[in-house]
Amino acid sequence: MNDLLTGGCACGAVRYQLKSPPFDTGYCHCRTCQLSSGAPAMVFSSVPAGDLIFTQGADKVKRFDSSSFGFRRFCGECGTPFTMEVAHQPETVDFSVATLDAPDRIAPEFHIFWGSRIGWFALSDDLPRHAKFRPDTRGLDGTDPPA
Repeated sequence: MNDLLTGGCACGAVRYQLKSPPFDTGYCHCRTCQLSSGAPAMVFSSVPAGDLIFTQGADKVKRFDSSSFGFRRFCGECGTPFTMEVAHQPETVDFSVATLDAPDRIAPEFHIFWGSRIGWFALSDDLPRHAKFRPDTRGLDGTDPPA
């Protein structure tokens, strides 16, 4: 990926760009993602903290603590979910791939919180599935934060 990826919200109030290539892309089926998005799963990817830059409407971006270990940012005008930031990985920010202008440029590589999936959401891919976090999740001390 040689050019910067850009994205934004449904109403157009907020725009962002990524200053580095995304990595660690996967589906999350946790209940918090389901409730935050209104969808059966969300696809997140990561960039180093500071490499997702809001270029328009930063004052419209709102935050809420979505768990005991993390928070999310979203458009305060239309509700589009942008990021998830967690205490056990302060060096990165996860962003919603669907908010990219070209989301098809980044494909998921795994599923997490498969144990919380909605049963009728059938996926036929052969990606690795993990009941909760992946065993090699950076920053965890052997105990999972609550889902």
